[in-house]
Amino acid sequence: MSASQPPQSPQSPLSPEPPESRRDADTPTLLVKIFGKDRPGITAGLFDTLAAYSVDVVDIEQVVTRGRIVLCALVTAPTAGGTTEGDLRATVHSWAESLKLQAEIISGTGDNRPRGDGRSHVTVLGHPLTAESTAAIAATITSTGGNIDRIFRLAKYPVTAVEFAVSGTGTEALRTALAVEAAGIGVDVAVVSAGLSRRAQRLVVMDVDSTLIQDEVIELFAAHAGCEAEVAAVTEQAMRGELDFEQSLHARVALLAGLDVSVVEKVRADVRLTPGARTLIRTLKRLGYQVGVVSGGFTQVTDDLKERLGLDFASANTLEVVDGKLTGRVTGDIVDRAGKARLLRSFAAEAGVPLAQTVAIGDGANDLDMLNTAGLGVAFNAKPVVREAAHTAVNVPFLDTVLYLLGITREEVEAADGLVE
Repeated sequence: MSASQPPQSPQSPLSPEPPESRRDADTPTLLVKIFGKDRPGITAGLFDTLAAYSVDVVDIEQVVTRGRIVLCALVTAPTAGGTTEGDLRATVHSWAESLKLQAEIISGTGDNRPRGDGRSHVTVLGHPLTAESTAAIAATITSTGGNIDRIFRLAKYPVTAVEFAVSGTGTEALRTALAVEAAGIGVDVAVVSAGLSRRAQRLVVMDVDSTLIQDEVIELFAAHAGCEAEVAAVTEQAMRGELDFEQSLHARVALLAGLDVSVVEKVRADVRLTPGARTLIRTLKRLGYQVGVVSGGFTQVTDDLKERLGLDFASANTLEVVDGKLTGRVTGDIVDRAGKARLLRSFAAEAGVPLAQTVAIGDGANDLDMLNTAGLGVAFNAKPVVREAAHTAVNVPFLDTVLYLLGITREEVEAADGLVE
């Protein structure tokens, strides 16, 4: 080697293999299927049996459902030591029978066929998940040209959540088709692109009223002012998109004029978190996600929630206080529909997270810009106009079901909490 030539570094074991070193599609292989009552040692026993024939393992798949195991091993056909495929078959069947298991061995060539272009994860939430709805989802995937490569259960309570790994079709086309189908059959479906980005650090931003909490904060204030009915009526019109948010906000806040500032502590005590809210935030924080809230409500409440729940970001409107009384006005920039989207972008920039890696959760029309700006917009028990426009909808009253849309299983959540079912 000349002095001008740099030394050649050895190829990394993770580097792609050159084409000539990949397993030939014509290589004889055997698909060994074992099924029966599960017990410890079945997997080890099968491969101990196969080891006598010096075969290579090409692929493995195993699933246990209600105590029954299905174990599939794709191995090369035996070629060494004078042994034959027939010998292997006889030995595997004998081993399986000794454990009261069933075995099936199918001859073929090569590995699995290449997956089609396009990779997506389809998460389905049912309460319950019926056979009819599962059939409809599967048929819709097929109708888009997609193939279901794998199905995995994420949770069995408080909802049944399953994930389909799909290839062969684009994520957007699949999302559109499944959104229409899901609305008709009464299940919640989320479709996200597969790949490393799904496991990257993310930012999750939530609306507060009727999302993170069960209440409308301004209605809690109104209850202390004796104008609850009037405020609730205006709030409902605004959430349906029938009134301009800023105008409705000023009209409602004006009804609070004269309230003593001590009412803030009372309202904070009245706030009820949505079921699953603590679990959602706690789990996301453990995973290294950043979590924030944006609200058309008031900093007098969101600042308290930020401290109590360990949130990274919080922004809302601020009730003006003069001489210990609410003036019936708000100060600063109004957090409205456009403001929520703007704050999502701001939080993402501060967190160093691309918008494609953000998740937004909300229920009202004033959340729509934020939901559509995020990489994944989740309509949570939302008004029809919001469900129709968001990427996906969750229509069960448990906020932590959003974790399943991110591919996090119930078992992982409970293991992190040190819980035993």
